Amino acid sequence: MQTIHDYYRFCPDNVEMKISTAVCAGRRRANYSHCPGCQFNDDEKDGNQPMTDPGAAVSDGKSNIQKVFKAYDVRGVYPDPLNEELAWRVGHATALYFRQIAPAAHRADTSKMTLVVGRDMRKSSPTMADALIDGIRATGTPVIDIGMIDTSQIYFAVNHFDTIGGIQTTASHNPANYNGFKICGRRGAPIGEDTGLCEIRHIAESIGQHTTGQTGNLSTKDLTEPYKDFVRGYLKSIRPLKLVIDASNGMAGQWAPIIFSDVPNLELEFLNMETTGEFVHDPNPLVDSNLDQVRDLVRKTGADMGVCFDGDADRCMLIDENADIVRCDILTALLSGYFLKKYPKATIVYDLRSSRVVAEEIENAGGTPRRQRVGHAFMKKEMKDRDAVFGGELSGHFYFKDNYYCDSGLLALVHVLNVLTETGQPLSELIEPLLRFHASGERNFETADKDGTIAKLRKTFSDGQIDDLDGVTVQYADWWFNVRKSNTEPLLRLNLEANTAELLNDKLAEVSKRLGTPVEH
Repeated sequence: MQTIHDYYRFCPDNVEMKISTAVCAGRRRANYSHCPGCQFNDDEKDGNQPMTDPGAAVSDGKSNIQKVFKAYDVRGVYPDPLNEELAWRVGHATALYFRQIAPAAHRADTSKMTLVVGRDMRKSSPTMADALIDGIRATGTPVIDIGMIDTSQIYFAVNHFDTIGGIQTTASHNPANYNGFKICGRRGAPIGEDTGLCEIRHIAESIGQHTTGQTGNLSTKDLTEPYKDFVRGYLKSIRPLKLVIDASNGMAGQWAPIIFSDVPNLELEFLNMETTGEFVHDPNPLVDSNLDQVRDLVRKTGADMGVCFDGDADRCMLIDENADIVRCDILTALLSGYFLKKYPKATIVYDLRSSRVVAEEIENAGGTPRRQRVGHAFMKKEMKDRDAVFGGELSGHFYFKDNYYCDSGLLALVHVLNVLTETGQPLSELIEPLLRFHASGERNFETADKDGTIAKLRKTFSDGQIDDLDGVTVQYADWWFNVRKSNTEPLLRLNLEANTAELLNDKLAEVSKRLGTPVEH
């Protein structure tokens, strides 16, 4: 007879609690509604190979699962702690979760119970994606493999095929020895810790890799032409422009030429286009030193603009014709005016680290500004809930209603090219009026007591206007700051803005001394 320590099964009705083999059998005899299609339904196996004992794998892998599940995705160093065995479990758990929450009408249609899978160019991505797919198919769930893609193409594919969700194998902007998975639901809905990722983690912790007697169908699809048509559909006839593209040896190296190479009047210069899984510089455009190459080439070629993408090409950073970096919140302010001309009185979402100029520009253009927590899951939910036409984050994620409320680096570039054409002005002239405040940029501080430090900040600056939307934000008439906790490290993140450079320096010193040890991050 099993003891509680030997339980390895769970029921899809309650994935947080393991049950005994006897309870599982009793539920099957009672025709429990969640039994059909369950991986533990021995009655459906018809003599197929029995499961291997997953208990050891569950015990060995639980700590690694906890290490790689983050607030918004799954990510870690390959192959320890993230490897093919964990990839199988992530795929299996994700499929079980989606099958559990799928609408009844979808469960009756196999084509709608399909998951789309893609991958980036990292050396470990082919085997990680294969293991992920095997885990999904072992639940009986069909898979459409769309190959090596930018992450935004997953959102397109989920809507194009009308599937229950999609998974991109990628570590985004992390160094080459990382990998991971970004998961989305129906219509590209975000899957984060508050929207399903915790449930997926619980399932993954409860199972080991095992045989199930089920194998979902696998098909491969090439979305090159429909995806190109989709992105290019938003690009108008542009004036003559020269553009430098730094792909960071990421997925823009494959997709930027496909999308933009045959655009009339657009002259292109390319940097770091090779997709071998090795990086000339880290694929993180938020680090200024990673922009040195694109800035140099803008100067040398006299280009109108430069753009640097991150590893999976869902984020981008712009460089103006003077080779100056354009902050992403300032670009949000610029594009807000552009979208509000086309969609008067629309809502635009921005993250709370953004300059005050963003809300001011939205209101001046007749729109409704909506301030939101940092993170794509929160931004996408707010975009959909408010039917917002556009959204932007300080991190370089830009969201579009016409992209299923999801982010896209390629679409961000398309709309900037449209703005340059419509106005006839250089980028620096468009940006200059928006630089009316002085910002610190995000600063990081190491502290052992993140909650205690934030509590003290609230008391020290209690004469300001305080809110707790994400960490603590304190606002005064001529300056403000936000301090947030890192989800994964003993760090506090500070953003501060003031009306003058002198006030910025004074307040930065005043707040920073209360936060711990400054760190480069």
